[in-house]
Amino acid sequence: MFEIQESEKSLLIIDQDSAKLSLLVNYFSARYVCDGTDSIDTALNKIKQREYSVILTAFALPSINGTDLIPLLQKQSPRSVFIFISEHEAVGNTVRAFRAGAFEVIQKPFNLKKIEAAVEKAFGKYEVKYLKDRYQYHLEELVSERTAELDKALEEIENSYRITLKALVQALETRDFETHGHSERVVTFSLRLGHELGLEKEVLRDLELGALLHDIGKIGVPDAILRKPAKLNDEEWAKMKLHPLHGQNILRNIKFLEGAARVVSQHHEKWDGTGYPYGLRGEDIDINARIFAVVDAFDAMISDRVYRRGCSYHDAVAELERCSGTQFDPIIVEAFKQIPREDWEILRERSLMEKQDSFSFQGVVSDLVYPKMQVELVH
Repeated sequence: MFEIQESEKSLLIIDQDSAKLSLLVNYFSARYVCDGTDSIDTALNKIKQREYSVILTAFALPSINGTDLIPLLQKQSPRSVFIFISEHEAVGNTVRAFRAGAFEVIQKPFNLKKIEAAVEKAFGKYEVKYLKDRYQYHLEELVSERTAELDKALEEIENSYRITLKALVQALETRDFETHGHSERVVTFSLRLGHELGLEKEVLRDLELGALLHDIGKIGVPDAILRKPAKLNDEEWAKMKLHPLHGQNILRNIKFLEGAARVVSQHHEKWDGTGYPYGLRGEDIDINARIFAVVDAFDAMISDRVYRRGCSYHDAVAELERCSGTQFDPIIVEAFKQIPREDWEILRERSLMEKQDSFSFQGVVSDLVYPKMQVELVH
């Protein structure tokens, strides 16, 4: 829509009678910004260049009647107010004109003062429309600004959550025998695989937090079991297998972590239904939990432990393929294989570097993914 000065009153007159058109334009030009034309095409071109407050037109024109004219002009100038001058005293024409959206229909006998009074009332109607639209525009602008402010505040809150959760996970890892950089790897590996699968932003956020907190339930596992250097007996293993449920209980009722809680509670489920704690099968398992299961197994296989050396990338992928369709979702394994090996190596090396506590997992993966996407688009 065109923005105009509130004090400006603009009038467009359309009439095929050149004498009457000249009379009306000369009369109203002394009071308002006034243009005239005897052509619909010319009228449309003028409206594209200026929004007229009021459009005064003959009801019957050579190529179109008044009821069809209003919708045509309103497409270009929806705020304009329409007045018809009808040469015939036909009630049917008047009714049709008002139904089409006319503000006023002036019939014989008419004079300049009568037309001027109708035009003045129409300017008042236009002013109401103008002020309403301006209010709506500024309201939407205000809402947009407030929304941006709230989005920024929420982002800052989320970042604070992430920093707190990272510290919590680091404290938890001091109780376990996880390898250096494990938390960062399983998060960034998961996000890389999530990008490959085309997950939406909100789902990726749940995946990130779920991967970060996947073992938070181990807080409820005694040190004697968690740090036992030997193989667990059946009773100890039964207690260890409860950690997904402990984690779910810890995160329960935290709205922000609802999606993450599904990863925490389901990341030991298996595609064929033989996992724990619920024995879920196939797509009944949360997709982020299925993604994390593949990533967690991969990281476990390639990482060095006190009692063994990590295996090669080739051997780890071969094991994922072997367990595809039983332990792992076949589609996710296939997506994993599509990711270049160097991506995993970059993320693994990155996990071993010293960094600030405020670094972004999402940022690390985005820096890896999006430049490649741009190169692919170019080629």
